[in-house]
Amino acid sequence: MNTSPIENRLLEERLTTLANPRLAIIGDLIMDRYMIGDVSRISPEAPIPVLAVKTNELRLGGAGNVAANLVAMEANVEVVGVVGDDGLGRAMREEFEAVGADVDGLVIDGGRPTIEKTRMMSGVQQMLRVDREELTAIPAEVEQRVLEASLRAVSRCDCIVLSDYGKGLLTDKVLGQVIGAARKRGIPVLVDPKGSDFSRYRGATMVTPNHKEAELALGRPIPDLESLPAAADELNEQAELDLIVITLSADGIYFKSREKPLCEGRIPAVARAVYDVTGAGDTVVSQLALYLALRWDIADAVAMANHAAGVVVERLGTHSVTRPELMARLVASRPATGKVLTDADVAGVMEEWRRKGKRVVFTNGCFDVIHAGHVSYLRFARSKGDVLIVGVNSDESVSRLKGPTRPVNCIDDRLQVLAAMEMVDAVVAFGEDTPKNIIERVTPDVLVKGEDWADKGVVGREWVESHGGQVVLAPVMAGRSTTSILERAKSGERADSGDGH
Repeated sequence: MNTSPIENRLLEERLTTLANPRLAIIGDLIMDRYMIGDVSRISPEAPIPVLAVKTNELRLGGAGNVAANLVAMEANVEVVGVVGDDGLGRAMREEFEAVGADVDGLVIDGGRPTIEKTRMMSGVQQMLRVDREELTAIPAEVEQRVLEASLRAVSRCDCIVLSDYGKGLLTDKVLGQVIGAARKRGIPVLVDPKGSDFSRYRGATMVTPNHKEAELALGRPIPDLESLPAAADELNEQAELDLIVITLSADGIYFKSREKPLCEGRIPAVARAVYDVTGAGDTVVSQLALYLALRWDIADAVAMANHAAGVVVERLGTHSVTRPELMARLVASRPATGKVLTDADVAGVMEEWRRKGKRVVFTNGCFDVIHAGHVSYLRFARSKGDVLIVGVNSDESVSRLKGPTRPVNCIDDRLQVLAAMEMVDAVVAFGEDTPKNIIERVTPDVLVKGEDWADKGVVGREWVESHGGQVVLAPVMAGRSTTSILERAKSGERADSGDGH
């Protein structure tokens, strides 16, 4: 199953109107530490590389990363889990509070350390991982506190996520009572599973194993894509699920429901480059949970989660995807016409370009009948930065500025012609007589206008310069204008070549 450009457009529309549901994340909390540096020599003590650490970062991992992803998508989130009575546990609470998650459900267990995974990195390469954890089941007294906090969460949330990393928090008692309470309230439950026995999650709405986890639960290989339907049926029956979603790495995501009407499909992977798969599974879980809370169709939910995973694997370490980032990915995944932006696209594309360190150039105009002067002008503009976005006056705006016989070409045609030019990275229409509003939304590093505007006052100059940008005046090719072309066409006059007229 593939998503067509039309389906992507529908996803974009749904993303712009996304609500803010409340979700509870119940599961194993992990603090990820990244020690990042350079390797330039081998230790004289043993044949091992010496890492010269430059940065030491703490990030929310495990169920915490699922929560952080949901907060980044502007959901309301509460977290239920266990931390140690230690500095790392306090740091984790502070991290949750900093991102805006509700931590009333955090339970302190003085008998075990806060789980920590330390990854030692040279550039984008992971050299070593060191885990600090205790894998025994939580004691009965801690289990009861976790259960009480979990049931409170069920009573006020739109969806429950059970994030199982096999660290001892999700006991059979916790799983059974939470799933039962959620079912009674009609609240969907998504499980990110661990281990070979999915019957522990009996009654959940959805379980999201990866390919290896699905094989482990089945007790046999899933050798090819053709084997997925039978495997999904067996896993659905085993745990009495509504549906199962299996992540397949480079092969994308497969899903199949248990009850009729049957819903089944596979969405191919969409990553353009893969740097680090850490946290990609958490991103898929969080995205699916968000759309499950909003009662989305499963095919749309999987398609959107797949795009989000594509953002994450292009980055180093765990990363929380935002709505603008996801919108930018959807826009970039359109076909060639993807250069044509809607108003809703602009913020996401700008955020994506800024994240990549791009120097953004903006210019604008009617661009009614494209001619050599336009081509020269746009090439000049593009030379002033890394990416060029062009604002184009709407048909109504052109008529007000140029008269009732203009434009000759409608806005859709003008946008498509500009989008086909290699020096243009994005185009967007605006309906006002001046580009003031769109300039303020883009806030370019460079604003380009023709040198004929030198004495007229460049609209947007103050805004751009006050935000650290600059205004550049472009040379104008003499004798080249849409008005002169139309006048010659009307009179039947032929243009002379090479004389500037």
